[in-house]
Amino acid sequence: MLSHLRPSTEEHTQLLHELGPLPIRGTAWPGWIKILAWVVLAFIGGQIVRIAAGPLGQNISSMVTGSIIVCFIGLLVLARYMHVSQTSITETGIQQSWLSRREVAWEDIQFVKFIPLFASKKLICFLGRGRPVVFQAGTKELQIAFARISLVYRRRK
Repeated sequence: MLSHLRPSTEEHTQLLHELGPLPIRGTAWPGWIKILAWVVLAFIGGQIVRIAAGPLGQNISSMVTGSIIVCFIGLLVLARYMHVSQTSITETGIQQSWLSRREVAWEDIQFVKFIPLFASKKLICFLGRGRPVVFQAGTKELQIAFARISLVYRRRK
């Protein structure tokens, strides 16, 4: 369907050559975002403890308390995965460790969109079938690679 948008074999080979020695690996999230996530979680945890230890905490039902604890644990799990998540660009495709492994082969990518947000630089890979796959770049090397990949696919329009 969209195969006419994909780079030719020569363009793909040139792209891999321009990216430099592969694999390119780095953190999925910038360090300051990871630190900010932990600071916010510490603040939320402190507020939970402060309220629970005070007189207001005695009036909260056990269902609400349980819900708050479950949500806080969920945020802790997300922050941990955010902290250790890695993105890799290889000869075979792009991978990222997350709650589940995100992986896309070069031949499955129809087109891409690079989104340079303030807090996170993202590459959205649109496949011939299924949902788009989003990858994060937390290092300068990954961000540059994402921009180059996007340029090659942009030329195809």
